[in-house]
Amino acid sequence: MGRGYAYPVAVMDWRTRTVLLWKLSNTLDSGFCVEALAEAVEKAGRAPEIFNTDQCSQFTSDAWLGALQALKVRISMDGKGRWMDNVFIERLWRSVKHEGVYLWGIENLRSLHKYLSQWFKDYNTIKPHQFLEYKTPWECYRPTDPKPLEQAA
Repeated sequence: MGRGYAYPVAVMDWRTRTVLLWKLSNTLDSGFCVEALAEAVEKAGRAPEIFNTDQCSQFTSDAWLGALQALKVRISMDGKGRWMDNVFIERLWRSVKHEGVYLWGIENLRSLHKYLSQWFKDYNTIKPHQFLEYKTPWECYRPTDPKPLEQAA
């Protein structure tokens, strides 16, 4: 950003590539990641069987690991430098950057939040995926629900 840094987290359903929930923070504290996980589980009505992350500090923290263990979620972490272990979320962040962030000229967290809100909504509901037989993630995740889960306020 023009000033400062932004750290995103997304909770994605790997089967359908649906972004269930996302959040931003201006710090690497694990709290916003734990909140995103809890909100996604609440909205989805279930916890995932397995949760895969990289080895960033927020995902190796006691708070994050404890939250997954409390939900009885199996923990999967990428090996250091092995971006292919987490390829779907890495691809998501690449798309976010190249389709949006690098083009938007973001100056602050509020502006970034506004742009990302629309980007993730479009990603889930408008952008078809070849992997999903040219359906949107939302069509494959919950075809009977009227609207996708959106970023929490």
